[in-house]
Amino acid sequence: MRLKFIFPFSVISFILYSFSCSNTNVTSQNNSGADTTKLPPVETKGANTDYSPAFAGQTRISGVRTTTPYNVDLLADNLGRPWAVIPLPDGRLLITEKSGFMEIRNESGTLVKKITGFPKVDDGGQGGMLDAALDPGFTTNKTIYWSFSERLEKGNLMSVAKGQLNEATGTIDNPVVIFRATPALRGGLHFGSRLIFDKDGNLFVSTGERSIMEGRAQAQLLSSGLGKIFKITKDGKPAPGNPFINQEGAIPEIYAYGIRNAQGLDIHPVTGELWENEFGPRGGDEVNIIKAGKNYGWPVITYGIEYSGGTIGNGIQQKAGMEQPVYYWDPVLSPSGMAFYKGDAIPEWKNNLFIGGLSSEHICRLVIVNNKVVGEEKLLTDKNERFRDVAYNNNMLYAVTDGGMLFRISKK
Repeated sequence: MRLKFIFPFSVISFILYSFSCSNTNVTSQNNSGADTTKLPPVETKGANTDYSPAFAGQTRISGVRTTTPYNVDLLADNLGRPWAVIPLPDGRLLITEKSGFMEIRNESGTLVKKITGFPKVDDGGQGGMLDAALDPGFTTNKTIYWSFSERLEKGNLMSVAKGQLNEATGTIDNPVVIFRATPALRGGLHFGSRLIFDKDGNLFVSTGERSIMEGRAQAQLLSSGLGKIFKITKDGKPAPGNPFINQEGAIPEIYAYGIRNAQGLDIHPVTGELWENEFGPRGGDEVNIIKAGKNYGWPVITYGIEYSGGTIGNGIQQKAGMEQPVYYWDPVLSPSGMAFYKGDAIPEWKNNLFIGGLSSEHICRLVIVNNKVVGEEKLLTDKNERFRDVAYNNNMLYAVTDGGMLFRISKK
């Protein structure tokens, strides 16, 4: 199934947007040099808390509007339960499916091959087959890495495995688990997890703290793999130079800690820094720049509250030695996969960050200048879909949804 939608900024859209926005527009420039029209913040609902941001622009930044006409193509609507979309070197797409397999789809969204033979996944709740990443030498070695929730005797946890893609047979050859985020707990929530290689060929891995109180407390413990960002080699060993590699009692694969549930990772195309997003509780979803050895605060500091309405811990948002988010949302975005737009086809999008929103049912565009968010836009709000992942390839964005849809966004 293929539908095409063309999105110039129509007269009808202008009237509707103007009706909801009473402020006078202001013009600034983003990091691509393109003019960006500033509008009132896109979030109009009341916050869950009366917490104050640590600095101006940390939340509810001015809205922006894309002026370049673009196409939104629905390439497929029968994906099942997709979790990640990974562009292949030849332009085709590798899509992970929570039930425990992957699919290769061509550039038109047609199924080319189903890939099986993976270690069994525990696909209850938020678990299952999660993210995947291509080995930097994939073109010749066909090696892929993937994260999944694995059932063990004492519960389940997030694991990372690797193997060789055998497209001819539709299988994964020589699958082997190379890393486990111990300890295993009994539960079906907050596995994370995203994977991305750095320029040196080491793999960043995110994981959650499993939501339950036992795991929540462990996000602050360097002896636990819950609520962490890891940096590992291709064989699952600690990456050289990891910050806690020589610290007694610390898991040497840990790169950063104090994370709640990170489902978005990407590397800034200009600075080379690792960016991350994570779920807050009721309010307090975050975007962070992840740096080696830093503590990102969960559950000691947060801009959210318990789902029941109570405060979390001492109800504080700042503490010495703990990092502040670059940006946060209240009410929540429910962020999942994300990608920087690295192309030039839509100049105003260059180096912007695009984040899939789940409960918010849109793709969030963040304009970033000097590591600060200076504009926010909601895209594809008319699809009424939970956007699970967003990927960039060759001047285009791809997105998969919990409803089983595959979208492509490109310049008109």
